[in-house]
Amino acid sequence: MTPTAALLAFTLAAAILTVTPGMDSALVLRTAAVEGGRRALMAGLGICAGCLVWGAVAAFGLGSLLLVSTVAYDALRICAAFYLFYLGVKLLWGGRRRGKSSAGAVQALPPAATANAAGWFVRGCLTNVLNPKVGIFYITFLPQFIPAGADVLRFSLLLAAIHALLGVLWFALLVAATRPLARWLSRPAVMRGLDRMTGAVFIAFGLKLALERR
Repeated sequence: MTPTAALLAFTLAAAILTVTPGMDSALVLRTAAVEGGRRALMAGLGICAGCLVWGAVAAFGLGSLLLVSTVAYDALRICAAFYLFYLGVKLLWGGRRRGKSSAGAVQALPPAATANAAGWFVRGCLTNVLNPKVGIFYITFLPQFIPAGADVLRFSLLLAAIHALLGVLWFALLVAATRPLARWLSRPAVMRGLDRMTGAVFIAFGLKLALERR
């Protein structure tokens, strides 16, 4: 496989994976609808930054520890499960409090986290960095698209950058799609529903990670 063919094949595969519904898209959509487009974009950038972190880890070979060390994998898995469960409970509890607020002004997440866009960037980044399944994906997926004779480190980083760029474009599209519906999405009942749905998704992913066995 030539470098050009490898890049095209990876871009197509990564694009399909990017648009597949999952936890990342749920987080960005919920944030765009309830917190605004800017914070949603920062959450999306954080998610993509997490992909770059795992891409770099895989490129340098450190991610192989997750394949051979059960302790390392389980430690990261449990941390991710607790973090996702924490976010899910916060969203569910915030949706309940929002329902009791006549103005719907109570936020679903702690004020400190929603005060600036940096908090959303960190939240998005942590959802990927703490997920060992993302690491395993990079360790096993990227090598399939590295052509013979290519610089493994540089080509792996390039593939990770392509995946991150596709993610940025997809999240920007999701945020743009919510703009025409901004007035409807800002209704307290709709925001409560989004909080509960996204919270349930996060808890489900957290429980799945916690109960998973290699």
